[in-house]
Amino acid sequence: MDHQVTLNLKVNGEAVTRAVEPRTHLIDFLRNELALTGSHVGCEHGVCGACTVRVDGEIVRGCLVLACQLEGSEVWTVEGLSANGTIADLQSRFHERNALQCGYCTPGMLMAASAFIEANRTASREAIRECLSGNYCRCTGYEAIVDAIEATIKDRAAGRALGKEVA
Repeated sequence: MDHQVTLNLKVNGEAVTRAVEPRTHLIDFLRNELALTGSHVGCEHGVCGACTVRVDGEIVRGCLVLACQLEGSEVWTVEGLSANGTIADLQSRFHERNALQCGYCTPGMLMAASAFIEANRTASREAIRECLSGNYCRCTGYEAIVDAIEATIKDRAAGRALGKEVA
């Protein structure tokens, strides 16, 4: 007999209440219960970064966290950060630099990069690579991804977003 617990949290700014099995991982909850399929299931060991989301402002691997552990938490997915415009400039740079080839790793890369950029107004290419070290990409060789993140950091430092001056 399955036992379920009631989970109350915020996902992408919206209050969510659901009954979940205690063994349900966050990534499965997001994808299967809320139809937020931007974050992907990859290795299921927390190594590849495909399931990267933010929980209470911190980057976490959705495959390593049980949904029931997040009672009262605030979760942001790539869909939420995209919808509210937080990563619009970063997404634009990824597109311009062709940093999203097959796209499987892209949501996790965007989540990691977004948190990194928010914490670092300037950064070396080595620091950017270190930030990405928990996210695997088998297509790009990372150079285009590093280029896109570096360009976004420079744009934000100069007060530009999507090529426009920010007031």
